[in-house]
Amino acid sequence: MPVQVRPLTPELLAQELAERIARLAEEAEENGRTWTRVAVDGADAARPGVLADALVEPLRLRGRPVQRVRARDYLRPASLRFEYGHQDADAYLDQWLDAGALFREVFDPLEPGGSGLVLPTLWDPATDRATRAERVPLPPGGVLVLDGPLLLGRWFPLDLTVHLRLSPAALERRTPEPERWTLPAFTRYEAEVRPEEQSDMTVRADDPRRPALVVNV
Repeated sequence: MPVQVRPLTPELLAQELAERIARLAEEAEENGRTWTRVAVDGADAARPGVLADALVEPLRLRGRPVQRVRARDYLRPASLRFEYGHQDADAYLDQWLDAGALFREVFDPLEPGGSGLVLPTLWDPATDRATRAERVPLPPGGVLVLDGPLLLGRWFPLDLTVHLRLSPAALERRTPEPERWTLPAFTRYEAEVRPEEQSDMTVRADDPRRPALVVNV
């Protein structure tokens, strides 16, 4: 399928995404759905959290409450993450994220008839302890914005997915040396999950000052 690549400033990208999310939330309400669930997927080097954070204020200005959740706050305990060593790329892809906890504590409460009570954080990987966070209510009409690496292909019930793509050269260049052991995980992710095909929207993010939105034409 032919595509058009449209360069934008980071600010304009956030505004454009927020506008699309707000329209999705309006359509959801018209169809009897209470919440809208969005994910920004990308390697840490692509800074998905920066884009996810940039969506909060534009969405609130459009009348949409927002609950941010970060995948890094839903990692498994170290005993499970490091079962095969501290630098096992396959474990990084397959075992680090506690997808079951995200379903239970974030997505299930936002299903039709759910409580709307979301647990914003579960586990602190720095201390390797539970955060003991309190559940917070996401009001009707609100938007969940999740960010993190390697999120697609896990059957999360998402209404919009945005994938931040880095070329292999940019990914290697922008990944700090202590984290380059993760690069084979992203190679597998590209080959097995094909995130550009899985996502609803793709942003080419080689230059963080000039992201480019890929649009099917």
